[in-house]
This record gives sequence, structure tokens and C-alpha cells, in this order.
Amino acid sequence: MDYPIPATHQELLALRQGPVDTEIVASAIAGVIRLAQSQGRSLDDLKAELLEEDPLLDAQERAWLSEMVASAWNDLA
Repeated sequence: MDYPIPATHQELLALRQGPVDTEIVASAIAGVIRLAQSQGRSLDDLKAELLEEDPLLDAQERAWLSEMVASAWNDLA
């Protein structure tokens, strides 16, 4: 992966400055997971937040993203 895993909220936001590609998305997901873990949050907490109603993604997309995050959570453990 060409992008380091973001360690802070500011580093996550900085990813928005460049073009979006699969490596940026993977880095962002890994960063969100690492930040959640550093805050003592569980995978269930993060999945619940992802599954909340959101105008950006529909329910099916949120469910897919939730599963991707769960898979990445386990890979990063």
C-alpha cells in the first residue's frame, strides 16, 4: 500500500485532498479502525455507526461497507 495508515483524525481528513482510488479507501478504512481501537471502541460500536441512516450511502451500501470494515478489523487484529 502506497499510503500509510492514518493515525489521527487530521490525517484521515488529509486523504480527501487527492484523487480517490482503492488504496486511499483501504488506508481510510484502516485508519478509522485504528482510531476506533485507540479510543477503546469495539467492532460492534463501529458497525453500528456505519449502519446508521446516512444520505451518502443507501442501506445496502452501508451493510456492504460494514462487512468490509469487519473483515479489515479482523485482518488488523
